[in-house]
Amino acid sequence: MNKQSIVVVTPTYNERDNLPMLVEKVFSLDINNLSMIVVDDNSPDGTGQLAEKLSQKYPIKIIHRPEKKGLGTAYIEAFRFIFNSHNPPDYIIQIDADLSHDPAVIPVMIKKMGGCDLVLGSRYIQGGGVENWNFIRRFISRFGNIYARIILGIHVYDLTGGFKCYRREILEKINFDSLSSVGYNFQIETTYRAYRLGYKICEIPIIFKERKTGVSKFNFGIILESFLKVLLLRFRGH
Repeated sequence: MNKQSIVVVTPTYNERDNLPMLVEKVFSLDINNLSMIVVDDNSPDGTGQLAEKLSQKYPIKIIHRPEKKGLGTAYIEAFRFIFNSHNPPDYIIQIDADLSHDPAVIPVMIKKMGGCDLVLGSRYIQGGGVENWNFIRRFISRFGNIYARIILGIHVYDLTGGFKCYRREILEKINFDSLSSVGYNFQIETTYRAYRLGYKICEIPIIFKERKTGVSKFNFGIILESFLKVLLLRFRGH
């Protein structure tokens, strides 16, 4: 039996078709002391309203934001909400709402946390991989991770992945106001901060599956932000 309390955080924007399946998969794991937080950026397709309906059946809290503000700020808002709660969880899990991350990996993550402070779902270690990506997308992701690993001097193979489990103490020690990444580079920055704070980071293999419904939010701006922000992280030294 799991004694730790766990919250799964997922930001949403136009994920009406995916969110019910994600929620069902998460709670069908039958993990004790598990809850979810959905951060919705006023999705035009009504994802936020659907999340409210789901919260009547499952232990879900919904944070409604007035507009789309970026992935990093969505997670930060959820983290602030968590730490302002009466009884913050022991573990905090990040997961994409588009079903590209398999919730069945969550119990493996939790077990791995017995000897780690931050567990990353990794596409780029043995046993990991991606599905339904073209050559260009694969190349950009691979190159981006190699680039970040070399520049930052950190022995992590998948720095850009969004499937992560934190020990609460890590996020308590990170100054959210000092985070500079709004988009997907948020994943690199938070892992690097944990590394700089001396926490033990572990990777477990996952198969990343490109979304089946909805529109991918990956674009050239994300690539450019990551390239520049990694350099800034390295030369600022924190």
